[in-house]
Amino acid sequence: MGIRRLIGSQNISSQEKLMKLLGKEGFELTQATLSRDLKYLKVAKMPDDKDGYVYILPDKEHAVEDVEFAGPGLNGLISIDFAQGLAILKTLPGHAAMIAYTIDNLGAYEIAATIAGDDTILLVPRDGVTRTDVVNVLKLKMPGLMPDFVQ
Repeated sequence: MGIRRLIGSQNISSQEKLMKLLGKEGFELTQATLSRDLKYLKVAKMPDDKDGYVYILPDKEHAVEDVEFAGPGLNGLISIDFAQGLAILKTLPGHAAMIAYTIDNLGAYEIAATIAGDDTILLVPRDGVTRTDVVNVLKLKMPGLMPDFVQ
């Protein structure tokens, strides 16, 4: 991903500078999208003698915690579909409540709420959040959950 590489290779002190660098690499995105991406990646700012504050990537320990949060029992997702702006997640029987609970506790801005049955989850995205945004946040925050067929 361009953001990780750029932040890892140079001192970047503002979203504006990061957006310009990403634009030079062919990425077109809005400031709101970049803000969400930085939040997904858990990018923080750290004091720097030369540039004031610069973006830093989370350490490897935190990245491992994110993967473990998905947990081995959360691999029951069968499919994800969209209708009327809502996401419908089909799970193995008995898995929906556990997966929905985990999704609700991700702290992801894109997801307003979930409602779980036995084998189905209704996921309500926030206004303006696209299908791609929903899939990306689930893949990023819960890598063990999303099956390979979900693009």
